Amino acid sequence: MIKIGVFFGSQSVEHEVSVITAVQAMNHLKNLTEYEIVPIFIDKSGDWYTGEKLKNIENFKDIPTLLDACTRVNMVKQGREVVLIPNPVKRFGPALINRIDIAFPIIHGTFGEDGTIQGVFEMTGLPYIGCDVLSAALTMDKTACKHVFMASDIPVIDGVWFTSDDWMRESEKLTNDVNLKLGYPVIVKPANMGSSVGVSVARDPDAFKEAVAFCREFTNRILVERMVEDLMEINISVLGDCEGVEVSACERPLSSSEFLSFEDKYKSGNGSKGSKNGAKGGATGSKASGMASLSRILPADISDTMREEIESIAKKAFLAVDASGVSRLDFIIDKANNSIYLNELNTIPGSLSFYLWAESGKPYEKLLEELIELAFRKSRRKERLQFSNETNILADAKIGGSKGSKS
Repeated sequence: MIKIGVFFGSQSVEHEVSVITAVQAMNHLKNLTEYEIVPIFIDKSGDWYTGEKLKNIENFKDIPTLLDACTRVNMVKQGREVVLIPNPVKRFGPALINRIDIAFPIIHGTFGEDGTIQGVFEMTGLPYIGCDVLSAALTMDKTACKHVFMASDIPVIDGVWFTSDDWMRESEKLTNDVNLKLGYPVIVKPANMGSSVGVSVARDPDAFKEAVAFCREFTNRILVERMVEDLMEINISVLGDCEGVEVSACERPLSSSEFLSFEDKYKSGNGSKGSKNGAKGGATGSKASGMASLSRILPADISDTMREEIESIAKKAFLAVDASGVSRLDFIIDKANNSIYLNELNTIPGSLSFYLWAESGKPYEKLLEELIELAFRKSRRKERLQFSNETNILADAKIGGSKGSKS
């Protein structure tokens, strides 16, 4: 039986969102009888735990009690296998807790969606679902990703960026630059966060300074974008890799504010209002349904022409950053002229965007099966590559200095 290590939680402001998405996924993975789920929860201090109780969302209401019932572990490579061992290793007790055949990272934000944990998987040779280190890191940084999109002729909203240190040195100059280049209102956001954490609207220079101060609580890289006031938001999901992609149905999220806030996305209740399917397909046995609970119109009430253009841009952007697995792409439509802008690409989207694929006729279990196959396919491609050679150039070298050198 293939053992899937589901990694979630971690040191991120999106920690709880990760728990919701991971429990949703595990509730559906258990229906795939050829796989065994090995949950690996990373707490807010960075310690790793495994145990069956991690599969139940209700247990996360009391974290200390939950972790007391779990085993703290480390992941190591033993020969050709990747295993979990106790941490700390006990003199009397099992030396091995479990084996992992494939990793399923479901960590939103820092240390999970930014390429960090993907690097751990690469070093251990463990196949894993989703983007590789480069594409994960690139898409996590909205500023860097915007540059790639612009170079690929993908439409994005005008913006400027600066660091927290830049702001400390020349806040007045940066405030004036934003006013001259973009005008007001603007959206101020962390360049490397998700779930709308740290995002706010500024309609004048004083509000802008307050927005930057708030943003700096979460990041050292700040992105400022022109705000489209009369807007419509459209989301779509892309599934696949460099060998082929497909797109889901489009949705139109319904926001209670000027942009989709963290509260809109994750604290809006069961969210059936304004949606043709509400929270259908949420986490079994749980009231927490993550992005699946957001109020929405699904499929989006847009023209076929606009839908086809969004699909085309989504595929192009997905391939431009060499993404893999399932991603959600968020678009902004300027209703004044129907201009379409790609706002961001999320490589580990809330709820894995299963509700968009369910609307397209692909059940959650089928989505998970295809994600697993994509991961093994990526691993097979990697096995064909050469990363080192068998020659040891040090064997015949004169250690202690090279010819022609005084050292």
